[in-house]
Amino acid sequence: MRRPRVLLVGGGGREHAIGEALRRSEATIYCAAPWVNPGLRRLASDYLVTPVERAAEIARWAKSRGVDLAVIGPEAAIEAGVTDALRESGILVAGPTRRAGEIETSKGFARELMERHQIPGRPEVRIVHAPSEVEGAIRELAVPFVVKPSGLAGGKGVWVQGLDFQTPEEGAAYARSLLEKGQPAVVLEERLEGEEFSLMAFTDGNGVYTMPAVRDYKRALEGHRGRNTGGMGSYSSRDHLLPFLPASDAQRAKAILEATVRALREEGREFRGILYGGFLLTRDGPKVLEFNARFGDPEALNVLTLFDGTDFADLLYQLAGDRITPAHVSFRRRATVVKYVVPPGYGENPRGGGILTVDEERIRDLAVTVYFGNVTAAEGPGRWVMGTSRSLGLTGEASAIHEAEARVEQALAFVRGDYRVRHDVASAADIQASVDHMRNLRRLPPFDPLKNPTRSGPAPPPIFV
Repeated sequence: MRRPRVLLVGGGGREHAIGEALRRSEATIYCAAPWVNPGLRRLASDYLVTPVERAAEIARWAKSRGVDLAVIGPEAAIEAGVTDALRESGILVAGPTRRAGEIETSKGFARELMERHQIPGRPEVRIVHAPSEVEGAIRELAVPFVVKPSGLAGGKGVWVQGLDFQTPEEGAAYARSLLEKGQPAVVLEERLEGEEFSLMAFTDGNGVYTMPAVRDYKRALEGHRGRNTGGMGSYSSRDHLLPFLPASDAQRAKAILEATVRALREEGREFRGILYGGFLLTRDGPKVLEFNARFGDPEALNVLTLFDGTDFADLLYQLAGDRITPAHVSFRRRATVVKYVVPPGYGENPRGGGILTVDEERIRDLAVTVYFGNVTAAEGPGRWVMGTSRSLGLTGEASAIHEAEARVEQALAFVRGDYRVRHDVASAADIQASVDHMRNLRRLPPFDPLKNPTRSGPAPPPIFV
């Protein structure tokens, strides 16, 4: 039987994690990206260096290599219609069409879809299309608010009152500036209180099969300070929930994803791919912060490290052209922690060009995986030049979160150079702060995630009746 020939669109840490999962399926891997990181260069039989927005070029190249399945990594490729061009060339694609992908590429569309179909988890929202509408919309909200560009912003465009700006006037000025710079719309939302989590799911347009829940750290600096970034790190728990996330709320979040897939299908936008729900767990249950139309980064590093299904490539084939069954989707009951090594200034003014020296063998001995991001080879073994984006995703796996976190911290001793990392990702103090925050919001009994990582004992009381 011929090995599957799979095109991977994108060249960052997320795509390296996807590539490693495909390697375990013995797939022949091809790659198309503006840069192809060292991990993917080791995996790929051939690669095309090109912007991911060049849909027709990517489709022609994939066809010439005999590719029969493609996986879309970055959101820019979805917005550019790469899925559509590949499908027109007769190639199955694990990724949504441009129209279905608007669930991510247009935050305005996503909020309007939720409203039309009365999907739960909606915050109060106002969508504005002109600078003159901003102040009136803020007065209507009459609460602390968040400003979001409706279009893609690489995870870096969201401003939150109390963190990124203080007064309504400052928020209004930022919203107007986005519109004046060409954003088609700006979404103004009430600021919610709670704890963030990510829940991703494989979907064939009908069934929705969730992955382990993940906690992402978006802010650039320790203590959840600084600007939003693409993600500085993340963790998952061996029970596939999170220390502050009860099973009942994970089920409610899954129900929101199912309702969203159903709504897209009813509007003629069948979604085949990975649907990512970015949620805030509030005292009233999960609320939707955003949807993404692909694997999250760093969340992909957590979940794909744990993927334990019989064949990842076969799962993607079924997702792209047929139906998924529960047998396709399985993850090990282990905890993971990701910490991204980034260049100095990442988040606002990244300074690339520095050299990292990485002892991969010593890191592997610690049960930590190195996923490569925006780095290129330097002279000498184990030496890499940092670009201006995230460089290395160190991913530890263990029986409990604190063990995985300790392994990543040990691994950082074998990464030398001028770089920055958030040491507080998955720290005991930060996890306990999240647990205490939710307990105070909901007045739940105490829960210690480190002494009781499998959540044995009585379940938290349900929030909804």
